[in-house]
Amino acid sequence: MTFDELLATYEPRLAVAFREAVDHIKSSIILARVVERLERGDVNGAIEAMQLEPEAFSALEIALQEAFNAGGTNAVGELPKVMDPQDNRVIWRFGVRNPVAEAILRDLSSTMVTHITEDQRQGVRQALEQGLARGANPRATALDVVGRQNRVTGRREGGVIGLTRYQIEFIDRARGNLASGDPDLMKKYFELKTRDKRFDRSVSTAIREGKPITGETLTRIIGRLNDKNLLLRGEMLARTETMMALGSARDEAIRQQIEAGKVQAQDVTKIWRSAGDSRVRHTHRVLNGKGVGIVETFQSPSGALLRYPGDPRAPIMETSGCRCRLEYKIDYIGAVVRRYRAEVA
Repeated sequence: MTFDELLATYEPRLAVAFREAVDHIKSSIILARVVERLERGDVNGAIEAMQLEPEAFSALEIALQEAFNAGGTNAVGELPKVMDPQDNRVIWRFGVRNPVAEAILRDLSSTMVTHITEDQRQGVRQALEQGLARGANPRATALDVVGRQNRVTGRREGGVIGLTRYQIEFIDRARGNLASGDPDLMKKYFELKTRDKRFDRSVSTAIREGKPITGETLTRIIGRLNDKNLLLRGEMLARTETMMALGSARDEAIRQQIEAGKVQAQDVTKIWRSAGDSRVRHTHRVLNGKGVGIVETFQSPSGALLRYPGDPRAPIMETSGCRCRLEYKIDYIGAVVRRYRAEVA
């Protein structure tokens, strides 16, 4: 597989695993328990009743592991056929069970799930507190968070579970604008890229009549905003995490060849290759085509240091949604010259 084919294969797998995990969490929630705790003013208890646990994302971790393994295998598969000093063919292999590789994967997986669950808990707390502060009753507040059951499919739709804190804030702001009755604020709805355009006519009519959006109409509009933002969240998370897995595995794969003595670090150059289209961030367009040694880092115009695209140590502004890759070049001629000089010395 090419690098682009790896992305096209594993990115959707991670997105599906994330959505399925969120669906399972929603379907497992016993609404009455959440409502009962909210009626007592126990927000912490309501959150605990939702069981937003790391174990819910085990399928997502498995998908990440598969992407990591494929990335390492891909890296060694791109290396050319060469002979060692004894004229034996060099066999390039990636050891996913190598202790260093296992530690990298474990850290990637743990960081991903911890970030999701912690952000989720904070976002849900925020949504519950906002709902109660608006004066919504405990049941309506709980439904706004966990979603309402579709009578046809039986699945919960809408709700904020799975969204980031920032998405929840953004959607709550949209709710406030629509419910304000202020035409200027209500018109901001049409600027939302994730809105369901089937509601545009209803919003336009309300603005024309000088009325706020309330009741069932407001609930449905916000529910669809939640669903579309959840889809976007899954896509962005999958792209970022897949890139981190592929980038980390490819880097480790080359380092394993150096550790095994199959190639020397001084002979390896890594070259930054952007996706080559208008969506590439400016800082990565500048890096395109630049090469550094295997143990060196690329310096972004932002000042950030990156070992490779998707480097988990880099700021999120440099990794979120990135589609760049590295090309590894090995100076075999230089290696042969050094071997010859060593033999005649």
